[in-house]
Amino acid sequence: MSADKTSSSPDEQTTDTESRGGVRLAVLLPLLIFLGIAGFFVWGLVKGDPRHLPSVLIGKMAPQFDLPPLAGITGPDGRQVPGLSSADLKTPGVKMLSFFASWCTGCRAEHPFLMELARKKVIPIVGIAYKDPHEKSLAWLRELGNPYGRIGVDRKGRTGIDFGVYGIPESFFINSEGRIIYKYIGPLDARAWRTIVTPRLQEAIKKYGK
Repeated sequence: MSADKTSSSPDEQTTDTESRGGVRLAVLLPLLIFLGIAGFFVWGLVKGDPRHLPSVLIGKMAPQFDLPPLAGITGPDGRQVPGLSSADLKTPGVKMLSFFASWCTGCRAEHPFLMELARKKVIPIVGIAYKDPHEKSLAWLRELGNPYGRIGVDRKGRTGIDFGVYGIPESFFINSEGRIIYKYIGPLDARAWRTIVTPRLQEAIKKYGK
């Protein structure tokens, strides 16, 4: 019987094995890279604080904006609470800018603490009503109280986009220059204020000034 002419030589078999190995590596390498990046990201969320993600705006001037007031909301003196612009942020001392909305459950959770901060005059608080119908923002603040010295209405969310807002409540801390020195994501409460915000805000003030 004649030899099988279709059988491969040892050299051909070696080349074929190397080729298949190269294909497997080409397929697996992107997957391994993706898994590595995903693992690093998950590790960062677990080891770090997702409410404390860095912002590219830290250390930069607040974006330019000029928002109308929330008509119908009055302050302790009975006068209409004024609107908010970037120029209003350039006042002495650090102030807190809070993005809020009536549809935001986290905003409702943090609201009593904001009222406490305002009552104790811990820090001046200004607010931006974010993508919220006027009548709902109005009813919400009339029900829960108003901790804000100024309120701007960002109906279409354009100012929120400029600030990089992606999940309210978000709080920006701004110094007298109008510079963003710290950002906190998520509902604030007494514990977060004491253990996270206060020490990191003190560090930011040392770096950027009041």
